[in-house]
Amino acid sequence: MGGRALVQWEQNRNNAPSSLHVDVYAGGSAPATGLEDVAFYQVPYAPSTQGVDERYDLLSRLPSLEVVQLVSAGYEHVLPLVPDHVTLCNGRGLHDASTAEHALGLILAAQRDLPRWAVDQKEHRWGSVPLRSLADSRVLIVGYGSIGQAIERRLVPFETDVVRVAGRARPDEGVHGIDELHGLLPDADIVVLVTPLTEHTRGLFGAAEFALLSDDALVVNVGRGPVLDTEALLAQNGRVRAALDVTDPEPLPVEHPLWDQPGVYLTPHVAGGSAAFYPRARAFIDDQLARWAAGAPLANVVRPGR
Repeated sequence: MGGRALVQWEQNRNNAPSSLHVDVYAGGSAPATGLEDVAFYQVPYAPSTQGVDERYDLLSRLPSLEVVQLVSAGYEHVLPLVPDHVTLCNGRGLHDASTAEHALGLILAAQRDLPRWAVDQKEHRWGSVPLRSLADSRVLIVGYGSIGQAIERRLVPFETDVVRVAGRARPDEGVHGIDELHGLLPDADIVVLVTPLTEHTRGLFGAAEFALLSDDALVVNVGRGPVLDTEALLAQNGRVRAALDVTDPEPLPVEHPLWDQPGVYLTPHVAGGSAAFYPRARAFIDDQLARWAAGAPLANVVRPGR
């Protein structure tokens, strides 16, 4: 298949099959002309941007569009913007290692109280206290897909008891369904949320779920901010702790009470974009362009064109 593609990285233009004309667009001001024959569009990666921006505005200016390629795992924000006849592919698998590392880092930081020691070092204060442990903790992974599996692989060597939870039960894989969540929460020490945002997961973890957790339990969110009810978390006032890479709203306003909530640790939606992500993403786009040029089935199709 011939055609014109618009991709983020120069490497992908250099490695593209000769049958393709490939241009580079890394975000920012969109090209003013020459978009009429773009058939393959890889949306530039910008991990903390929310809502519609110039990268997505461009979709309405591509009349020959056949494929929209994301390098994020989440795609719910793009679905309403992609015409029905256009195939949508996501970046499933590209963020697994990065997000899993960050989730583990958040858990260890919260369990070992690392932010406290950072402040004490800055203030030249030496004072030890008993600390929590990750070993022997029961960890619920809510959203047991490829990222959830990567998180589990990193947790098991820490001598944890991992409980898998997904949208539907998969008994042959030892995965509980989400309808079992309430029965599992009272025995959980740590809950990791890594679900996509859908109509079924919005507000999934709210007041009822917090109430089922024991005092000093930890909730980690590396999925999507609106999966966790912010007001319900604020109402805990430190009874249940949280470590969040994503928030609702996002970006978090300067005066938002979540900044100063007891027992809450925040990072600014950076879990998926580590150094490991970029070479994997570029290699994936190389492969995807080769598939497209050869007329072969594309990888990671989340909605075929109709």
